[in-house]
Amino acid sequence: MELTHFDADGNARMVDVGDKKVTERTAVAEGFIAVNEDIYTRIEEGTMKKGDVLAVAQLAAIMGAKETSRLIPLCHPLALTKVDVHCTLDAVRRAVCVRATVKTKGRTGVEMEALTAVQVGLLTVYDMCKAIDKGMVIGPVYLVEKDGGKSGHFVRATSVEDVD
Repeated sequence: MELTHFDADGNARMVDVGDKKVTERTAVAEGFIAVNEDIYTRIEEGTMKKGDVLAVAQLAAIMGAKETSRLIPLCHPLALTKVDVHCTLDAVRRAVCVRATVKTKGRTGVEMEALTAVQVGLLTVYDMCKAIDKGMVIGPVYLVEKDGGKSGHFVRATSVEDVD
């Protein structure tokens, strides 16, 4: 398998996507942050001192998707056409779930943008709740689905329970 981010001499490079066909690209990623009962209840009741945790995490995740090329070396800057983020409470896991769908019309995929959105959203939850408990655990975080481009359609074959 050829490593596309390195040239023949082992130097890092941004992949040339200039000859790739422009197609609709979509990626969906999801992740969790496990919280203690006190944090879960405060998020649910909207009584966290720093404000509405889910709303702030949602906004942070959207911003994270837009900044991906500045955060991840060799990622192409993309004109995103859609970033849709949902932050929800998961009572079974006693966790916050962040799910991001990212779209573009371009020459390269948006998997990294979706994954970055989720991570930034989860980190925001941690930041807003760390005064109560620094023992929160982030993960798993994973690609749920991607579509478009030469590699076609991918859908995660395993359920979230198999990712732990």
